[in-house]
Amino acid sequence: MPGKIIGLWNNFRAAAEKNGWATPAEPLYFLKSPHSAAAREDAAAHILGYTCANDVTAIELLNRDPSFPQWTRAKRFDGFGAFGPHIDTDFDPSTASLHTLVGGRERQNYALNDMFFSPPELVWRLSQDLTLEPGDVILCGTSLGVLPMKPGTTVEVTIDGLGTLRNLYG
Repeated sequence: MPGKIIGLWNNFRAAAEKNGWATPAEPLYFLKSPHSAAAREDAAAHILGYTCANDVTAIELLNRDPSFPQWTRAKRFDGFGAFGPHIDTDFDPSTASLHTLVGGRERQNYALNDMFFSPPELVWRLSQDLTLEPGDVILCGTSLGVLPMKPGTTVEVTIDGLGTLRNLYG
């Protein structure tokens, strides 16, 4: 891993002239994390494995104040981020589907290869913005079928070839 990574802004006369930028009085620079040097080709090697997750949102809190969506508050309650039943280190998400049952009724059924950004692509892109550490978990998002649920509801998240995560909420 390299030491500091320092990037310069507006350090070429031709670019400054073309873009209408003034000649800088001193070097204009930004710092990048040394960890941001992760290569796209290496991203998959940094994924330990895959598991099911149930990322619950308290929808009623999310937009309670219309000037500021409260994502952190709406997602942080105990039990709102269940994982399991195990971590599979040899799983290929590109061939699997996810199914969610809420109270025994199917709410979601979609192919994981419908993601805009695959898990390795997410690791690579996110590592450009922040340092990813061993043990970090990336939730890849969800698709159609998210609806409110009542307290006491059993939620089952199944990923083909990976298993089923069952939780009782409320």
